Amino acid sequence: MTLGVVMLVHDAFDRAEQVARHWVAGGCPVVIHVDLNVEDATCKAFRSRFEDTDRVLFCKRHRCEWGAWGIVAGTQSACELMLDRFAQVRHVYLASGSCMPLRPVEELRSYLAERPRTDFIESATTADVPWTVGGLDHERFTLRFPFSWRRNRRLFDAYVEFQRRIRFRRRIPEGIVPHLGSQWWCLTRQTLSAILQDPDRPTYDRYFRRVWIPDECYFQSLARSYSVNIESRSLTLSKFDFQGKPHIFYDDHLQLLRRSDCFVARKIWPRADHLYATFLGGDGTAMAIAEPNPGRIDRIFSKAVQRRTQGRQGLYMQSRWPNRDWENGITAAPYSVFQGFTELFEDFEPWLASVSGARVHGHLFAPDRVEFEGRSRTFQGALTDSAAMRDHAPQMFLTNLIWNTRGERQAFQFGPISQQSIDWMLAKDSNAQISVISGAWAVPLFLSNRDFADLRKDAAWLQKVESNFLNVLRSPWTKARIRVWSMADFVQNPVEPIQAILQEMTDRSGPPVIETPRMHDLAGFGQFLQNLKNQGMHPYLMGDFPAAPPPLSQTPKPRKPYLVK
Repeated sequence: MTLGVVMLVHDAFDRAEQVARHWVAGGCPVVIHVDLNVEDATCKAFRSRFEDTDRVLFCKRHRCEWGAWGIVAGTQSACELMLDRFAQVRHVYLASGSCMPLRPVEELRSYLAERPRTDFIESATTADVPWTVGGLDHERFTLRFPFSWRRNRRLFDAYVEFQRRIRFRRRIPEGIVPHLGSQWWCLTRQTLSAILQDPDRPTYDRYFRRVWIPDECYFQSLARSYSVNIESRSLTLSKFDFQGKPHIFYDDHLQLLRRSDCFVARKIWPRADHLYATFLGGDGTAMAIAEPNPGRIDRIFSKAVQRRTQGRQGLYMQSRWPNRDWENGITAAPYSVFQGFTELFEDFEPWLASVSGARVHGHLFAPDRVEFEGRSRTFQGALTDSAAMRDHAPQMFLTNLIWNTRGERQAFQFGPISQQSIDWMLAKDSNAQISVISGAWAVPLFLSNRDFADLRKDAAWLQKVESNFLNVLRSPWTKARIRVWSMADFVQNPVEPIQAILQEMTDRSGPPVIETPRMHDLAGFGQFLQNLKNQGMHPYLMGDFPAAPPPLSQTPKPRKPYLVK
């Protein structure tokens, strides 16, 4: 009888009984603390199950709440009873009702017998621990926390802020250096009795009673004053996620738990029947004899945290949504956005598809419908051309389209007539390649046969929308690859910019562009812009187009094809 086990129980009493009897069968006395929040009838029924053995005792009950003193008080009462009633116990192992031995109890007893003066308790100063979640590390020892973090969060936060504002600081008892660590430890009788029988214990208890989460610092700090040999590690496998919540082990974690070589694991799902049957089966062969090494599975937990917090690129999931900027890449693959090209060139979409090999769509965010490639009504991933469904979540619409077509390049048209709610999404997406011919929206107006008053009104509105979009693209938060040309500059030499765009789309240096798509006839476009100016509008985004035609005595030069030798 060299090892005693203290169990803190508050639910899953059938499993707690199963684990307690497993400890007893392995030669360990057990003292159980039942949370005072548990109904008396439930507690009495649980206690009655152990009337057949004198190796399981129950201590005084305390009301336990996360982050409060009750957990420490319950541990103290259970440990005092353990030391008083079982004189042969040399190590006391603290566990919970959801903890489960992974290796035969005899192996743990032998392991501790070989280390009779060693205390296994994770104990590190606040400057050395990376796991404090919530912004309170050293402050948990210098402020007061009379309010429950879970039940009275607003009072908790308000009182902490108030203490910070008045610069309140509690005095740490002399000789105590605050340490933090896992709640689950295994202490020698000498160290534990020294902590519980210290004449200054009332002072320490009074101080730690108002420390935040005292179960992670009370024994961890006091053990440093009394232990002659501390190994700052826990023999219990206990993993936490990025929010500080414990990982729960299920049946499909069987091989993972075996690889850890740990003696005890927490926290086991109460319905993990396969785990309980395997590790508490009594065959003694569940684990190989080895030094506990939870580091062997740290890589898996790190990968799980990364997957939960970052996920796959362009794929949104519950653990990150709707937290802004938590996505691991806004979209899943590179894509191209063209603004002003279909307005300037005839049949631009089929031409681009033929020379780039990309799937080229029209205006995906047109006001009346989604212009998929070939103007189909549906697209991959059951996407529909309904503008109403698209506009319900336009960013998710584009994200789904790119995710559903991974492996092939997507290109689509955008412009002032499009739904503008995705402007920042496009600008901040590093996968976006955005090419803009500013002012090209004026070409369809120029070619239309409408009243000039209506044209002027539409031109002013379209210019304002495009100007806002260009301001977004100039933002310091922009991550997309941006190319912007004024229409006047672009029409002077369209081959060079188109060549650069195609090389980036295909990610290779292909043959030079021999011929550009056919451009709309712009004869008289300059006079059209001048007419807009004469009507009080200032069309500035398209650049400088001469308003007057060439003199009649001047023979117009024939237009040359655009060739690159």
